[in-house]
Parts: sequence; C-alpha cells; structure tokens
Amino acid sequence: MTDPVNQKNKRVVRAYWDALARAKSAGSMDVCRQYMAEQHCWRGFDPLGHLDGPEGFVKGFWAPLLESFPDLERKTWLYFGGRSNGRNDGANDGKMWVTGTGVLSATFSKDYLSIPATGRQVNVRWGEFCRLEDGKLAETFFLIDVIDLMQQAGFEVLPPGRGRAGIYPPPAANDGILLDPQDEAVSAYSLDHIRRFIFDGLNRFDESDLKSMGMAEFFHPDVSWYGPGGIGACLSFKEFETLHQKPWLHAFPDRAVQDLDALFAEGPFSGGPGWSGVLATHKGGYLGHAATGRRLGINGLDWWKREGEMYVENWVFVDMIHLFRQLDVDLFARLEELKLSVEATL
Repeated sequence: MTDPVNQKNKRVVRAYWDALARAKSAGSMDVCRQYMAEQHCWRGFDPLGHLDGPEGFVKGFWAPLLESFPDLERKTWLYFGGRSNGRNDGANDGKMWVTGTGVLSATFSKDYLSIPATGRQVNVRWGEFCRLEDGKLAETFFLIDVIDLMQQAGFEVLPPGRGRAGIYPPPAANDGILLDPQDEAVSAYSLDHIRRFIFDGLNRFDESDLKSMGMAEFFHPDVSWYGPGGIGACLSFKEFETLHQKPWLHAFPDRAVQDLDALFAEGPFSGGPGWSGVLATHKGGYLGHAATGRRLGINGLDWWKREGEMYVENWVFVDMIHLFRQLDVDLFARLEELKLSVEATL
C-alpha cells in the first residue's frame, strides 16, 4: 500500500520550491512563512551553519544567494521521499522526509561568500533533505558544493582531486524524479539494503583491509561515484577504491557512520544526510595536510541508486570547508591568498 503522507509531502516540497522560484527575492519571506513551521531549523554549509525560522533562512541564505545569482534556476536530478529508519540498532524513528539534488544554474553576477563573481554561467551543485510535520517543513539539511563553485571561478584552494572534476549528472537512465507512488515492497527492500550496506558493511572496516567492508558485494564494478569538489568523481569500483577510498581511510581509518536522522528509501533510490553523521580521528595525511590526531565530525549528504543487489550510482556531498576548519585550515583564507596573488599579476 502506498504511503499517502509521503505522496502529500512530495507535493508540498515541490510546490514550495516552485513558489520560491516564482517569488524571487520580493516575496520569498511570504512563501517561507506559508510552507515552513515557525520553528523551522535550516542546517546548512559552512560558514552559514544553522538558521532558525523563515526569517533566518531568507536573510541568512536565500536573499544573499539570489543577490549573487539573480537568474537562479533549480534543476533537479533526484526527487523522492519516505519514512526514515537510520538507527544502528534498527529502531524505526519514523520521521517523514523528502529529498532532492541537482544543480542551481545561474549567472554568477556578484561575489558570493567572498568567491569572486565571474559574470558567466555556473552550475552550483545542491542537495536538500526536508523533514515535514503536518504538511509543513520542520527541518532542512542543505549543502551546496562550495569547493566546486570556487573551482568554477578559477580558484583551487585544495590540491588537485584524485578523481575527475566537474562531473555531477542526473541518473544515467533519467529515472530519478519519483513523483508517482512507488512499489512499497521495492522501497522497503531498498531501505533494508542501504542499512546493511552502511551498518554491516562500511562500519565493518578493520582499519587495514578494504575487503573487510565487503564493498564489492554492494558496488557494481562499473559504479559511478559522483564525489564533491576537492575529491572528484570515480567512474568504476576500481577508481573508487584507488582514488577515493584508500586515501580517505588512510586519513580517517576509524571513521564510523552514526545513527542517521533521515535515512530512507523510495523505489530503487535511498538517501540520507548526517551532520557529524560520520565520526573519525584524523590519523593520516589528507589532501596535503598532515595528520592532526583530532577527533572530528563530517557533515555530508548521500543518494544511492540500486539495481538488483548492486549500487550503480552514488551522489555524494561532503562539507569540505567544515571538515578542514576542524583541522585548523581555513579554506576561505586560502581563497583570499589566491585572490591577492591574482591581483598582484594584473
């Protein structure tokens, strides 16, 4: 039986996004007051952090974004919803969520977060998870790929990523927008599958042998792993292990996924955000930065597409600004140094 609340929630979030797009800056506060709960909590990317209520969201994020990208158009690659069950002990928290990801296509007209405007078209990767209560948005997790935006503006604040830069496409089959009801048995299996992948697979790493996680049982040999700016995409399981997983686990060998407030699935897709959703100790060098021994929390968003028993695509965000800030590395300070270097050559 299809969950009617999930279908209603998907209509609400879609209507909210459409209304924001129509309102632009002038009417965005009214839109947010219509669709958001008064105590709505927006959890965003570094340096924005938490913004409270419709007013906090509009003044702290939405209005400045539109000021820099006035012709902003939201393009959506994935869209689905469901009831969460992201606890390691299997207890069902039952919260209702809707998620989407894609790119914000716009002209970069004015500096944003001190990133110099280019005056050219950019595609800003975005990801969003919305929790709904009684038909209103109660909580949102939201990331844009700040490092990728810096790269599009011509600034490399991190060493070159090992993966392939600039790759963040829709699903190869163009089947990621789930507006219609999905087979509940398929959705339930997808949720069980992603739980096994995370808690019985990823968290099983013995800190020495990659095979201890059993990733080959879950990732197709030709999996497409679309990583964030600074890491890049990996377009096979071999690339994923070599270009991302080995360096990541060298740096953070004890990393472990925690209980996730919003791990859910619909049809063959699953997704989940985690603010400090992964806890780890920085035990090895990473992207040119020596081990600090510090304990840290990693903020990120993930979406997976399953075919049979294998994941064939995985879209991944990591808040790299927040990650490196915990290592006492200010990537915006690096940006300022690069800007001065450019100015000195003019």
